[in-house]
Amino acid sequence: HAARGENMSNGKDATENSSQMTLKESLDECMEALDLFLNNHFNESLERLRPRANESMYHALIYATVLEMQAMMTFQHDDISNAGNTMKSAQEVCQRSALVCFIVYDFLCVCLCVSVSVSVCVCVCVFAEQLHAEVCYAECQLQRAALTFLQDDNMVSFIKGGIKVRNSYLIYKELHSYIQSHDSVKGPSHIHLEGGILFGIGAFNLTLSLFPARILKILEFAGFSGDKVRYEFEYPSHRITDLHLRMCLLPLLSGTGEGDVADAEQLLKPFRLRYPRAVKLFEDGCKAQHAWKQFHHMCYWELMWCFTYKRVWKMAYFYADLLSQESRWSKAMYVYMKAACLSMLPVDEARPFGENEIELFRQVPSFKQKIAGKSPPTEKFAIRKARRYKAQCPARLPVPVLEMMYMWNGFTMIRKRPELTEGMMQTLVEAERTLLESPENEYSVDDRCVIHLLMGLCLKNQGKAQAAEDCFNKVYASEKKIRFDHYLVPNSLLELSLLYIDQGRRDEAVRVLRKAKNNYKDYSMESRTHFRVHAALAKLKADQEEITHL
Repeated sequence: HAARGENMSNGKDATENSSQMTLKESLDECMEALDLFLNNHFNESLERLRPRANESMYHALIYATVLEMQAMMTFQHDDISNAGNTMKSAQEVCQRSALVCFIVYDFLCVCLCVSVSVSVCVCVCVFAEQLHAEVCYAECQLQRAALTFLQDDNMVSFIKGGIKVRNSYLIYKELHSYIQSHDSVKGPSHIHLEGGILFGIGAFNLTLSLFPARILKILEFAGFSGDKVRYEFEYPSHRITDLHLRMCLLPLLSGTGEGDVADAEQLLKPFRLRYPRAVKLFEDGCKAQHAWKQFHHMCYWELMWCFTYKRVWKMAYFYADLLSQESRWSKAMYVYMKAACLSMLPVDEARPFGENEIELFRQVPSFKQKIAGKSPPTEKFAIRKARRYKAQCPARLPVPVLEMMYMWNGFTMIRKRPELTEGMMQTLVEAERTLLESPENEYSVDDRCVIHLLMGLCLKNQGKAQAAEDCFNKVYASEKKIRFDHYLVPNSLLELSLLYIDQGRRDEAVRVLRKAKNNYKDYSMESRTHFRVHAALAKLKADQEEITHL
């Protein structure tokens, strides 16, 4: 674990430092610092953590985690480098704590064996602190791997990062086995220990649950277990006093991207009471703090989609424009969304700032970037869609905003708002009419299939199952005629299978899912589609096992 096989000689004597603050006091202060952070008091949070970041494992971990979050948002090399160095220092603090606890616990056990007066309770407390150090070490290791992938894109860095990930996983796995065993001793800080272990195991299992079977086999050969469900995160949400529960919320809400709004509302309920400012309108979120501008960008992103759902194209454009100017994360995506929003306006309507969507679409490829050695899939998708605007007289994309909205699960998000779905349907009907009135070109079949796929989603939201099924089947029937947007057929089959699942047509759903999974490759956003197919198959399997058990 943390105390094995690495240099433990760095830093001050941990025994001296550990006497300054008990584990409980350390956890309490870190909880207060995390509260400050989640209530938008970022600088105050860091100031609370910084004085003990070189001596307390939890102070070191949370302090480094906050800096890593900042680095992930700013995407600045200096911030990434600083976060990496801080996380490395935090890992060393955890190493020292683990080693000292290991030595002290060994010594106390010897004392017990030779009848030297020593409390068993003291032994238990020391052992518990060692376990906490192991958990913190594993989390540092995992976060350092993430920074390695983010910072460098060469093969050596990927190998180093992969080794860190595997080492972290093995520690979490061993600790998880321990807390599930009868030998597990539950001390006063056990809730935080269990939370840290479940957070780590849950993060791995959530990720593994999304991979196709062939990838899982390779990962299992490398030492990862792919046979567990992803819901290790879901210990009771009333345990809001657990340090790690708050960290579990984001990946749980992200899930598989299927957009389970009811579950999300249930998970958020206790946090609304504790962090009231975090759930106000996104506009208010931008006013809540100005220390970290990157949180504004997160609000801009959500506001862009909110106005997209409402079909207020100029406001959606406005927030895409702000992102394109201020955020470093995906300028290609932001410029594409600017162009897409403008293309939804009537041809004769004035464009904001005198911009032109054709010129914006042409600029998209120039903003291509690589993260962890690869271009983000949504950027690749945007660049492919924008290619048709290279021509002197380009064939316009029919509904580029709605097509990208599908890639970000937008139609699932609006299914409880009938008026929004109805608005989308009106836009699609108008786009279909325009397409039918226009001369045929090389993109015509593809464009009609895009509209049919999106119409199918709207009809499904409206409870018109047969009409939705017809739309998805129209796309499948056009398979051999589609020239560019090859993602449409496997995704239409996926949506058709999900429709079947809702209707209880399990066997048909499995047949269509396997067809979507096995018959298509090398299309846009392929990994996203495979993840969703795998998640649907896993759900069907789990449901069938539950029925069999009953």
